[in-house]
Amino acid sequence: MSSMEAVSYLLFCVYLANFFALSAVAARQAGRSVWLFSKGKEQQTIPAWLFRIAFAGGALLPLLRAVAGGPLVSDPVFSALDGVTSDIIGHLLVAVGAMIAAMSQMHMGASWRIGAAEGETGAIVDTGPFALSRNPVFVGQVILFVGLLLVFPDVLQAALTVALIVAIRMQVKIEERVLAVSLGEPYLAYSRRVDRWFGARKI
Repeated sequence: MSSMEAVSYLLFCVYLANFFALSAVAARQAGRSVWLFSKGKEQQTIPAWLFRIAFAGGALLPLLRAVAGGPLVSDPVFSALDGVTSDIIGHLLVAVGAMIAAMSQMHMGASWRIGAAEGETGAIVDTGPFALSRNPVFVGQVILFVGLLLVFPDVLQAALTVALIVAIRMQVKIEERVLAVSLGEPYLAYSRRVDRWFGARKI
């Protein structure tokens, strides 16, 4: 593992540790668990497992690559991406993505939830990064994983990135339905005002 790869991997691990720490703080502030994948009427099993696979894989795959001395699955397409330029761009994306995701999670405070369940949504947060995107944590995580793919280009890392994107798309649709039911018009007005991924709208 090169020094750039090691720093990118360390950033990912710091992000993961920060994710769990901030989740624990939010749970303490809210006075209840923030883990809602198994609660509510919506079926969240598939996105929950895809998230687990993506993040556990993101933590383990670089270590396995380091032990193996390179990609676990050789592929000419991804091998062509391996190089200093790819490492630099990927490292920057890892740093930017981790920062966006962590700052957005921190900004949610006691409203932070992992998963969605009716009646346990917390107050609407529509300031800071949430004035530009309804899902800035997910946007940051996608940027982070694209960065990891450039730093550690191989088929398995690509599969983890796809797993994360699929999980996010599934979970966002679930959360939007739950929030619309639980919060009603204030959330619908927010949805009309701010894009799902990026961009405030003029109304």
